[in-house]
Amino acid sequence: MKTVVIASNNAHKAQEIAEALPFPGWEFKTLRQMGVESDPEENAETFLGNARIKARAAQEACGGLAVIADDSGLEVDALGGAPGVHSARYAGEPCDNEANNRKLLTELADVPDEKRTARFVCTLVLLQEDGEEVVARGTIEGRIGYTARGEHGFGYDPLFYPDQLDGKSLAEVPGEDKNAISHRGNALRELKAHLDGTNA
Repeated sequence: MKTVVIASNNAHKAQEIAEALPFPGWEFKTLRQMGVESDPEENAETFLGNARIKARAAQEACGGLAVIADDSGLEVDALGGAPGVHSARYAGEPCDNEANNRKLLTELADVPDEKRTARFVCTLVLLQEDGEEVVARGTIEGRIGYTARGEHGFGYDPLFYPDQLDGKSLAEVPGEDKNAISHRGNALRELKAHLDGTNA
């Protein structure tokens, strides 16, 4: 069994990565389960850059084990792609989902429905034990609503209405349904397809 460390201190994100789809022969472990700390400064200007920073730091902290890192966020077209790489701390430090959502709604207060288009983006970096890097990216298109709805998910999920869900927010569907269409689920499917292709 191959241990793959999830390079995230976000419990929701780690759970989604571990549960989204099966990777036969892999056992996912969180940083906490490994008993290590890794919280590097994410100062890159791209999701890929930040995912690489997290992956390299976690691999070093875990003594060279394989690691998977995720950097993801929300890109709102009317805001020029913001909050983007600053999604988690859009309203400032510390990370506060409710404050971020309030700020987003305030920024979009005068933006009409047809211009509230947005997408979630996820970039994954898998660092193998030998240092080989595999990159995958996933997105989900939708729009930003006017009120938060739903009890599932986290972050901006209650405000994000995916094109596939016919008027429901991403927080109104259970995790299994979310993973079937989400940016993170799509990135993991791309990663798995790449790995299956190289192992064929």
